[in-house]
Amino acid sequence: MFTGIIESMGVVKMITRKGDDILLEIDTSMSLDDVKIGDSVAVSGACLTVTSLNDRGFVADVSAETLAKTTLNTLKRGDRVNLEKALRLNSFLGGHLVLGHVDGVGNIYERLEKSNSIIFGVEIDKELSKYVVPKGSIAIDGVSLTVNRCEKNRFYVNIIPHTAKETTLDARKVRDPVNIETDILGKYVDKLIHPDKEINMNFLSEHGFLNNT
Repeated sequence: MFTGIIESMGVVKMITRKGDDILLEIDTSMSLDDVKIGDSVAVSGACLTVTSLNDRGFVADVSAETLAKTTLNTLKRGDRVNLEKALRLNSFLGGHLVLGHVDGVGNIYERLEKSNSIIFGVEIDKELSKYVVPKGSIAIDGVSLTVNRCEKNRFYVNIIPHTAKETTLDARKVRDPVNIETDILGKYVDKLIHPDKEINMNFLSEHGFLNNT
């Protein structure tokens, strides 16, 4: 589990194909002194398991399922990614509860710079739009943001200068794909309203409540 407060950016050092999966090596200046093999790190919003560590960063396996549902399948050597280590129980929750399980890929259809901030308009699948509400929380590429307003399957967020500078969002432009994770609270409310959606082991696993490693 994460907070959506990005700790550092990393750079893709190497991508190695392993059948339908990939091995992703990331260089970063973020301290990994408290990270061990098997721990989770969110890479642009996708929760990955650290499989090895080196003096420059870490390596993680990325499954075909993760590649199919996130923008990690578009990464190239030299690309920057947002990084956040897993939330510890004694940590300060500065954003919102982010599971690191990406719901889908959205597309930036509008970018407007206003008063040093950046306003993004993002288009998402209709199925996800029901979980997005004005003043609610959403994670874009792992960054915890507040939804300003919604229009059907589109929503708008404001990126302050600090967030733009400290994350990859500063470089995002119109038509760029981004990882989207909606607020887990909305999913539970939807389940209570529509009890035909059974909460079972598959549901819990899909939403990050079971350890699949």
